[in-house]
Amino acid sequence: METTELQRVIEAILFAAGEPVELERLAQSIEADPKEVSVAAEQLADELSFNRRGVRIIRLENAYQMVSSGEMADYVTKALETRKPPRLSASQLETLTIIAYYQPATKAMVEQIRGVDSSYSVGALLNKHLIEEAGRLNVPGRPIQYRTTPDFLRTFGMNSLQELPAIEKVDLGEPIIEDAPAEINQTEDAVAEVQA
Repeated sequence: METTELQRVIEAILFAAGEPVELERLAQSIEADPKEVSVAAEQLADELSFNRRGVRIIRLENAYQMVSSGEMADYVTKALETRKPPRLSASQLETLTIIAYYQPATKAMVEQIRGVDSSYSVGALLNKHLIEEAGRLNVPGRPIQYRTTPDFLRTFGMNSLQELPAIEKVDLGEPIIEDAPAEINQTEDAVAEVQA
């Protein structure tokens, strides 16, 4: 399949999907090599951006999604009467930061680092689709593990988790020492930099 036709197919699939589509899934449905599909998707994304079109194609780790251009946000908001997503509370930001850096993370791990109950924050982040369940830990009680979602990447304007600022992580193998709150503040600052 020639590049122009491949780009048209990718554009149609991403438009119809309305959500991220894994590269492997795109390649299988088009019956093309994943590298060829990736190159065509990147070229299409560059073309849409260069021509300042109203839509863009973004890459989210190993998936692609069609989104509206950031330049058109005010118009889209007015037309669809959408509201800005609510801001994260300090406790939700702390919880999200811990899950982002330690994923997959259990609620108990988050609570160990934060030092307080985190049930509400975890539930709120699940409702906002910033985190999702990532299976269960194979220990007594089988606690649920959580990881970030593609919505997390989109919200913070990242392509992958490798773009998170580097931090010094708390050593969870030993009891948490009194310096843990400083670690949390450093982690919050790192995520706040990305959010800004």
